[in-house]
Amino acid sequence: MKTAVALPIRWLLWTGLAGLWAAGCATAPPKVELPASLDIPRNVELTDVPFHPQDQYQCGPASLAMTLEWSGVAVTPEQLKPQVYTASRQGSLPPDMIGAARRHGRVAYPVHRLEYILKEVAGGHPVIVLQRLSSFMQTTWHYAVVIGYDLDRREIVLHSGVKKREVLSFDAFAETWRPWSRWAILTLSPNKLPVTAEAGVYLKAVVGLEQTQRWGEAETAYATAAARWPHHPTVWIGLGNSRYARGNLNGAEQAFRSAVRAAPEAGPAYNNLAHILMELNRKEEALNVIHQAIRLGGPLADVFRKTLAEIQQHPGG
Repeated sequence: MKTAVALPIRWLLWTGLAGLWAAGCATAPPKVELPASLDIPRNVELTDVPFHPQDQYQCGPASLAMTLEWSGVAVTPEQLKPQVYTASRQGSLPPDMIGAARRHGRVAYPVHRLEYILKEVAGGHPVIVLQRLSSFMQTTWHYAVVIGYDLDRREIVLHSGVKKREVLSFDAFAETWRPWSRWAILTLSPNKLPVTAEAGVYLKAVVGLEQTQRWGEAETAYATAAARWPHHPTVWIGLGNSRYARGNLNGAEQAFRSAVRAAPEAGPAYNNLAHILMELNRKEEALNVIHQAIRLGGPLADVFRKTLAEIQQHPGG
């Protein structure tokens, strides 16, 4: 199997998508006001989400096991514990939760608004949330899984701790979640899109699969994204990158050509296409394509010229 190509693919993905994630287990709460346009069923409860009661300090492994198992991954909290639990913190850190989801081939997609959580649940997707639970004696960070809601009763339903069905008012839930972190994630199979999917946020999440070398799942996720956002060049760049990493040069060529069609001004797309054509021993085509990248110029002009030199030195026909 080929390794990932060292091209501006990475540059194009990261420069456009960086900075989208945040790090992150008395008085009456503010009243939650949901948008009047919230078009979802009045009440939903996902009964197909497994429940794992947590051991002490193990809300992270338990919550992640629930959503991963729901998504089709056979895994237990005990198996996840060494991947996400930090003994010195007596808990699980959000980056470790995200990393473990990726290593299991799932797209870890962030959700930062209560109405988006409700929309995802209405779409059949359980949501892991990080709450700040305060009492007179202490404050505790806690992971739980949102599995339902009732708009008329203004209630949210969670798998939480040792409770299979914890019911909180919207206001009480918001008091534990919204002011402190607004941290929540989906762990979706790569052939599914979030109900609330935004292109940039989703593609950033898929890059995480590349980082963990889950190229098959990354390819599936990019193909899924391409069906939703066919005119987004980064989708096709990512798809080409994944196919190249799996040794599928012809598929990578098709993806990079789609990137060029989606963004004729995108020099990196031409550059990457030229590399693929070179490896396919289509030197003349590769030269024509890289000259187009050089004509476009931009901050990667030196990279394009280096690619030109490599193609010129390539023995292919």
